[in-house]
Amino acid sequence: MSNLRPWLTAAQAYRSAAQTALAERLATRPIDAEQRAAHGFAWVATTVAALEATLDWLEAGSGTNPVDTQVATLAFAEGIGQLAGGLPMGQNEMFRAADLGIGEAARTLANNCSGLLDTDHAATRAELATALAAGHWPSETLHDADLDTIRDQYRRFTDAEIIPNAHRWHLANDLIPDAMVAAMANLGTFGVCIPEEYGGLGLGKLVMCIVTEELSRGWIGTGSLGTRSEIAGELIVLGGTDKQKAQWLPRIASGEILPTAVFTEPDVGSDLGSLQTRARMDADGEWVIDGAKNWITHAARSDLMTLLTRTLPDAKGYAGLSMLLVPKPRGTETDPFPAVGMSGSEIEVLGYRGMREYALQFDGMRAPADALLGGEEGQGFKQLMRTFEGARIQTAARAVGVARRALELGLDYAVTRKQFGKEIVHFPRVTDKIAMSLVDFVMARELSYAAARAKDSGKRCDIEAGMAKLLGARAAWSNADAALQIHGGNGYALESEISRILCDARILNIFEGAAEIQAQVIARGLTGGRN
Repeated sequence: MSNLRPWLTAAQAYRSAAQTALAERLATRPIDAEQRAAHGFAWVATTVAALEATLDWLEAGSGTNPVDTQVATLAFAEGIGQLAGGLPMGQNEMFRAADLGIGEAARTLANNCSGLLDTDHAATRAELATALAAGHWPSETLHDADLDTIRDQYRRFTDAEIIPNAHRWHLANDLIPDAMVAAMANLGTFGVCIPEEYGGLGLGKLVMCIVTEELSRGWIGTGSLGTRSEIAGELIVLGGTDKQKAQWLPRIASGEILPTAVFTEPDVGSDLGSLQTRARMDADGEWVIDGAKNWITHAARSDLMTLLTRTLPDAKGYAGLSMLLVPKPRGTETDPFPAVGMSGSEIEVLGYRGMREYALQFDGMRAPADALLGGEEGQGFKQLMRTFEGARIQTAARAVGVARRALELGLDYAVTRKQFGKEIVHFPRVTDKIAMSLVDFVMARELSYAAARAKDSGKRCDIEAGMAKLLGARAAWSNADAALQIHGGNGYALESEISRILCDARILNIFEGAAEIQAQVIARGLTGGRN
């Protein structure tokens, strides 16, 4: 047993105290009235889950890599230090034990972990950064030769094909080139989780995490392109008719069909029950769609829309929503939306480029009668919810890839940039940024893998998925910010790759459910809090 195990036990006891305190409050008050306390507890639970995943990773390696022990020690020192003293929920929002009235539990945690918290870990951070600069990274094996081979394959592809080109594509606001899409398809990227009988690889979410992480390390755009195929594929696998599965899944898996997810509307973010886009069946037996959608990624070059719309206007909220599989002609640079009854305009964004964002308008666009997913109205929200776990795990994997690339760039700059007669990697404040960026990356990675394993086991894992996304997004942003700080003014130049990484990292805390939504899901799921 690792000597970190007793400290994990102490952290778990603190989590239990926080959970009990929140549950008592939510017994008489709605969760929104206790939002700060609830979201703070979600961060407590996420931090402890990350420590659990990190310790599992360390013990699985049996101590064969000394860097692993250094990473885990710093993870526990910082994680437990934040639990006892103050846990950041945002740049200017700190959760403290007093917010839940568990000051005594925090003092007990600090006392039980005094040997860890009273130690100056500066030397460990310096040793870790030195090891990293010498090329000694922490273990990443998944103890499975096939999984390790998949990682190696995608890492080599990313190093050779994506990283040398991504920043140029970003600056030009280019779409991911068709040749790159085809190369990704040839690797099986778009069919990782689609069953083999429909032309996919029939693999699980853990493989999807590995693929997404490595592609996102090169560029979040290439890592995210598969998300739309993942969502569409899972919607059809879980809810489609046999005919819909046969019609769409093989073509999605091969990359012939590029889907887009069409859910969000103007002024409607997470409140999907308020969606207003409508579809009705006309006299010819076709669906007619009217309304507006917003923040639709890859809308122009896609061939299939998974469209959440209201088909039962008299049913309130979620009950009136249905999911349509709407085919559309692929747009071009000169004619991005050639479909009759559909128009769109690009939303220019700081980062997350390569697919482009659009505001869409539907004015009598038509879809075939068999477009209704599963052939049953009123099931759209439920069908979508079944995909959110996988989508959020994949978003966590995207964040892990971005976090790693930020660390790589910060490290590379620190070992080559000289100031005051020596490489800046030797200055403690730079060393600290590199070491703790590595720690955050590993914790986020292992938590995303833990969520993927839970999903692959067949269990409901909305809490695990929410935790993975919550922590991963924070790690990506903090690593990008730290790496840009290491670059100094040079990092703020548009020509610098880290400037792109910073912009890309920021969106991860918003899409696929903002951090506040993830925290709400976690807190309610663990305490049964009232709406």
